[in-house]
This record gives sequence, C-alpha cells and structure tokens, in this order.
Amino acid sequence: MSRPLVWVLRRLVVAPAVVGLTVLMWLTLPGWLLVAAALSPVLPGRWRALRVLWLVLLYATFETLLLAVLLGLWLASGFGWRIRSPYFAGIHYDLVQGTLIAFFREARRVLALRIRTDGPQPSRWPDGPVLVMCRHAGPGDSFVLMYALLHWYHREPRVVLKNTLAWDPAIDVILNRVPARFISPNPAAGEDLESHIASLATDLDVNDAFVIFPEGGNFTAARRDRAIARLRKLGLERMAVRAEEMIHVLAPRPGGVLAALDAAPEADVLMVAHTGLDHLLTVGDLWRELPMDKQITMRWWRVAREEIPADREERIEWLFEWWERIDDWIEDNRLEVP
Repeated sequence: MSRPLVWVLRRLVVAPAVVGLTVLMWLTLPGWLLVAAALSPVLPGRWRALRVLWLVLLYATFETLLLAVLLGLWLASGFGWRIRSPYFAGIHYDLVQGTLIAFFREARRVLALRIRTDGPQPSRWPDGPVLVMCRHAGPGDSFVLMYALLHWYHREPRVVLKNTLAWDPAIDVILNRVPARFISPNPAAGEDLESHIASLATDLDVNDAFVIFPEGGNFTAARRDRAIARLRKLGLERMAVRAEEMIHVLAPRPGGVLAALDAAPEADVLMVAHTGLDHLLTVGDLWRELPMDKQITMRWWRVAREEIPADREERIEWLFEWWERIDDWIEDNRLEVP
C-alpha cells in the first residue's frame, strides 16, 4: 500500500471513525453499563466487564479530545506552518504529559496497579542528553516508559517505534509533529534505518531523551527463536549461543544503538528493564489479567559515557553484556503468572 494512501486512511478514515465511535459509546452508555453489569457475575474476576468497558471508554475519550486539541493547534500554527517549531513542540510534549498523567491515575485506580522504580532518582540526574535503551515486552511498556520520562524525569522523548503504532490516530499526529521516527520491522530494499536513527539522535538538548528498543519488537517465544536463527544465518554462532541463554529478552540488534551512540557522542545511556507487563501481549492477555492486582517494577541504570567502549565490536559486546544483565534482573524480579 502506498504511503499517500496509508496517510489518507489514517487521517480521513480511522481518525473520524474513532471520534464517531467515542460519541456513539457515550450516547449508548446506559445500555453498555447494563450489559457489562449483567455479564460481570458470570465472568471470572471482580467486575471484569465493567473495568474493561470503563478503560476502553476512557482511552477513546482521551483520544478524541486529543484529536480536537491537535486540530486546534494545527490551525493556531498557521494551518501547520509553524507546527514543528520548538514552541509548538513544547506545547505538544506538555499535552502528552498531561494526558498520560490523567489516564494513568485513573488506570492505576481501576486496575489496582502499583509502579515501583529502582535506580537513579530524578533529582539526582544532572542536565544533559541521554540515550534510553529499554527492553520491549508488550504494548503497555512504551506508555509506562513515556509516562516516566515525561512526568518523573522531565524529559522530552525522541522515540523510535514501529510504524504499526501509527494506526492510532493521536499517536500518528503527535509523533509526526515532534522529533520521532516510525520505522518498519521489515524495511524496504535500500532503506537506511540507521541513518534515520542517527538523524533523530543528533543535536539532543539538555532535557532530551532519545528512546530506542534494541530488540526491535515485543518479546515472544517465536520472535526469540527467529532472532537466534537469524544470528546463526549470519554466521554469528557465539552470539546465537548467548542469545539462547537469555530467556526473557530477545538478542539486541546493535545497528540502531551504534548509530545513536555515534550521533550523540556527549550523551550518557540509561538502561531500562521492567517486570509486570511481560505476559500482556494480546487483547486476550489483557482481558485475563485486568482484574488482578499488579505491580510494575522498573529498573534504571545510568551508564556514564566514559564507560562505553569506542570500538564498534567492543560496543556490540557491551550491549550484549547489558542485555544479559537485564535478563538476569528480570529472572530475579519477575512475577509468577498463575
């Protein structure tokens, strides 16, 4: 499908459909509440259907309100003339931060969710750009990471993420206005993803945080097997053996990380691991786990720039060693799934 056609579908079909569905849900809310209340006693868990309904309605409502505000900002910027200026970029970051704070407060209440952090406290972080490298284990971890960076650490993220997330209308609009890159997990021939990543990591400000997920996708057993097979196909048997020993993470893909390190030579690195969202990979997983009390634990490690090797091969070794360390931490801190 051509890019212009994809843009038309996202902006002129999907976005209006989300708005229309949200309005329809509010107009018919009494009926939805009756159905959800009737189903709750026969479904496992405590008020499962009502919790799902409320969170879906809440997300759709925030999405619709965001789209309305984003349209207003586009008009105020001179029909998009200054929409990517630093002034409007700051407004967009503030808008995302406020939305995430409001949504997470309610989601934490509904889900009885607790978030615990280990590692450097925000007050101890000196000003300066950072490269954030996070494990990827489900659709929820990206939102939690953005919430933490914006709200707790007062950073403006520049994020590299898969282009499938651009089908969410608000994410599509916002991340096409602030520094970000949507990339394809299967790039077209001749497409230089590392150049895109390097461009995004260039000229970071003192409060910027460049975010990348070195694994290239959410962890699943099938993806883990494919990643190991890919290393063997490339003749990297030693790396394949090490990848087999990591049971909670995928083998990291070093290309994007190396490009970011070269593009931001003054930036320290933050390694991020988490547990609590590991098995929430599908809608079915979310449905089964929703009524249960849950704790998300996030672990942060700050790596000073002088601790990072300069040689390319040594950097690849350094990245693998960190991912092995993260895998060990997850094994020690993960929650058992009943």
